[in-house]
Amino acid sequence: MQKLTRALAVAGLLLGLTLSASVAQAADRPDSWVTLKTKLALLTADGIDTWDLNVDTTNGAVTLHGKVASEDAKKKAETVAAGIEGTKSVKNLLQVVPKPNREALEDADDVVKSNVEKALAADVALKGVEVASVNKGVVLLRGTVDTLEAHVKAVDTVSRVHGVRRVSTNVKTTKETD
Repeated sequence: MQKLTRALAVAGLLLGLTLSASVAQAADRPDSWVTLKTKLALLTADGIDTWDLNVDTTNGAVTLHGKVASEDAKKKAETVAAGIEGTKSVKNLLQVVPKPNREALEDADDVVKSNVEKALAADVALKGVEVASVNKGVVLLRGTVDTLEAHVKAVDTVSRVHGVRRVSTNVKTTKETD
């Protein structure tokens, strides 16, 4: 019986140390990093079509602002935000608003690619980003940027180009924080 009690005490101690280490690791992420990672995840998540997106983080508490087209997208956005390392809580202020009508005729992928390349070329901070492919309006980006902020800016810039339905990214960031 004494061995079982001792084993349970050791297991409890190890669990406590593991949990406190996880909390300490999450606390190590600055709010700006959590904000940028959350925004990047939301901009590239399948099934979340956001616009006027804003993410604020204070002491690990993430607040989502903006618009989504459905209640499911709102719930999924909250789940995605909660999964970001360093997020302690999520306040979901996203508004469910029908998406503005798209034009009946969509641009061909080669036109979308050309327009995306022009948008990227217009910003010197995005010079390391290029279009890997465009398929039915889904743009895949590749390349390298210096900061996470530039990575988010690239995805946001591309998502605003006419004909882009979604952005996926394989862009590498050389610095995690500024």
